[in-house]
Amino acid sequence: MHVAIVTETYPPEINGVALTVQSLAVGLTALGHRVQLIRPRQLQDSHEAAVEIDMQVRGAGIPRYPGLRFGLPARRRLQRLWRAQRPDAIYVATEGPLGLSALRAAHTLGIAASTGFHTRFDEFARHYGLGFLTPLIFAWLRRFHRRAAATLVPTDELAGFLREQGFGEVRLLQRAVDTRLFDPARRDASLRARWGVDDNDLVAVYVGRIAPEKNLQLCVRAFRAIQSEYPRARYVWIGDGPARAELAAANPDFIFCGCLRDEALARHFASGDLFLFGSLSETFGNVTLEAMASGVATVAFDYGAAREHISDRRSGRRIAAADASGFVDAAQELARDAGVRRQMASAAREAVLTLDPRSVTEHFAQILASLQPRKLS
Repeated sequence: MHVAIVTETYPPEINGVALTVQSLAVGLTALGHRVQLIRPRQLQDSHEAAVEIDMQVRGAGIPRYPGLRFGLPARRRLQRLWRAQRPDAIYVATEGPLGLSALRAAHTLGIAASTGFHTRFDEFARHYGLGFLTPLIFAWLRRFHRRAAATLVPTDELAGFLREQGFGEVRLLQRAVDTRLFDPARRDASLRARWGVDDNDLVAVYVGRIAPEKNLQLCVRAFRAIQSEYPRARYVWIGDGPARAELAAANPDFIFCGCLRDEALARHFASGDLFLFGSLSETFGNVTLEAMASGVATVAFDYGAAREHISDRRSGRRIAAADASGFVDAAQELARDAGVRRQMASAAREAVLTLDPRSVTEHFAQILASLQPRKLS
C-alpha cells in the first residue's frame, strides 16, 4: 500500500506519540509499504530519518508546553500532493490544525482516513489552569475523530469509553515494545556506581515528560516514604519538561539525566529497581511496557497499559485510580522486599514478550486496508 501518515509530533521530539508514530512508519516501510510522512518543521530537525519526509509545513509552539509544536493548516497543499501521489489510506495521528486539514483533504478526494487517539488533551487542560475548557476540548475531540473512517486506540477500556461517548467507529490497535532493546541484560553496575549506589541499594526511576499532568508530586511522596526507611535510596529522572526546574530546585538529591533514547534509555531503565508511574492523564503509557520489558517492578494506577498488561501482585502493582495512599503503600512494600521485586520483574518481562512491533504493524496495515472513505452528513 501507499500510506500517508500525518503527525504534528515526530522524532527528534521525544514523547510517547512521536515514538509510537515513528515505530508504525518504520514498521510499514519494513513490510514493503510506501510511507508518505507529513509533519511540521521542527526546531532541531535531524537529517538522518528512518522514513523519508515527503512534506513539511509551518509550525508554531504549543502554549505552556515548550519543546512541542503544532502544524498550521495546509489543506490545499495536501490536496495537491495527494492528487499527484494518491495514497491508498491516510493515518492522522494528532488532532491539531494540520490533522484537521488532512481529514478535510481526505474527504474532498474520497480517500479513507483513520485517526489515532493518543492524548487526553481534555484532561491536560485542568493541569494548566484551563479546567473550564475541558468540556469544549472533549467536544472538539469527538467532532474531529468522527470525521475519520475509524479511530484507533491502544486499550479495550478506552475503546469502550469512546464508543459510549459517540466517537463513531473505534478499533483496537495494541501498542508494541521492543524487547530486544528493553532487556534486563542491559543493567549496568558502572552506571549505578555513578548514581552512588551498589547492587544492594534501591533505585527508583521516572521516565517521561516532567510536566504537571504527570502527577509528579505523588511520585515524590512515594519516594520520600521509601527513603525514610532506606536513606541510601536514589531517585533517577529521565526526561525533560516544564516542571523540571522547579522539581530539581525542591529536590536537590534527585538525579536528572535529561532526555534519552534507544540504548542509553534502555540501559538506564534496566539499571533501576522500581518504576513509579503516578500519572492519571495517559491514554496508554508506553513507558509501562518499557519498564516491564526491562525487568523493573512497576507501581501504576489501574488504567491504560497497567490495566491491559499488569497482573496485580504478580507482574507489578496496579492501584485503584486516584488512591494516592495505596500507591505510596505499594511503593513502600516493594522497596522492602527485593525478592518480590525480582519475581515481579521476571513475570513482567514474560508478560510483554508477545507484544512484537512487527505483529502490531501488520495489524495496523490490515486495518488501513479495510477502511472505506467516510461519508460526512
